[in-house]
Amino acid sequence: MEQFELIAPCHFGLEAVLKREILNLGYEIQKVEDGKVTFLGDAQAICRANIFLRTTERILLKVGSFHATTFDELFEQTKALPWEHYIPEDGRFWVTKATSIKSKLFSSSDIQSIMKKAMVERMKSKYHTSWFSEEGNDYPVRVTLMKDEVTVCLDTSGDSLHKRGYRRATVKAPITETLAAALILLTPWKKDRILVDPFCGSGTFPIEAAMIGARIAPGMNRSFTAEHWTHLIPKNHWYDAIDEAESQILRDVSMDIQGYDISHDAIAAAMENARLAEVDHLIHFQQRPVQELSHRKKYGFIITNPPYGQRLDSESEMPALYREIGEAYNRLDSWSMYLITAFEQAERY
Repeated sequence: MEQFELIAPCHFGLEAVLKREILNLGYEIQKVEDGKVTFLGDAQAICRANIFLRTTERILLKVGSFHATTFDELFEQTKALPWEHYIPEDGRFWVTKATSIKSKLFSSSDIQSIMKKAMVERMKSKYHTSWFSEEGNDYPVRVTLMKDEVTVCLDTSGDSLHKRGYRRATVKAPITETLAAALILLTPWKKDRILVDPFCGSGTFPIEAAMIGARIAPGMNRSFTAEHWTHLIPKNHWYDAIDEAESQILRDVSMDIQGYDISHDAIAAAMENARLAEVDHLIHFQQRPVQELSHRKKYGFIITNPPYGQRLDSESEMPALYREIGEAYNRLDSWSMYLITAFEQAERY
């Protein structure tokens, strides 16, 4: 079976978490760089990576890479890539995003239009036609220029993989699902340990933790662009990956996961999102301020994204809030606390 080079982008600093996830799926890591992990896999790997990986933003299928410092080089090298192998004659194709870092070519719009023209020229010669209807399935292309090295990929995911399909209700400045999952996986928390998020907002940390504990694959309830690429990925590969995901769910698991927030609307949103994620039976949500955080058991975990900046009316409120967090934490017996915050004085207070 054909082997592809697959690129999984992630948040900077969380590459090791994603690498571990990919290894656990059974794939060979080719390269780990800032903000992305490259691995090798077949057509089935595209399905499994999209459905099972919690911490990547999308799965990119690498079409090719080359060096380019002029638009002529960009055109000719793009034209030399085997587009006809990936995109059928009626496929709808476009360069959806071009990112340039420390490269001589930096205009995203120019890069996009020149590459589209090059793709058309290549496919005109291969399909022996001068016109493409583009009425078929979508083939979005993403390109990155890093120090004049161009990496060209097809986006197999479509919508970013942080869109699990469960978060319909939201609050101000929510943390993304992929980042929340990565932060949980960075901690030693396991499903038999208590987890409390005292600033749960729309419930992302508790829901992602419940999905991790119950082994619910994050991509089970959404669709992907590559589902329609049947000439590359047989339809049954997607069905097999979903069946695999279904078989792994721990349906009789019980966990002590709690989400608190001072806002009634946030708790209502969190409860609705947990219901849509089918983990509402695993989480206890309650409207409660952080000052009332308490638990009689030892060795629990606080994992949270406290309010700051756009989630607080005034920055002057932050010292008092972080003091309250510290006082609540000190009342707990042998707990661990993990905060993600942009407030630089968080530890001090």
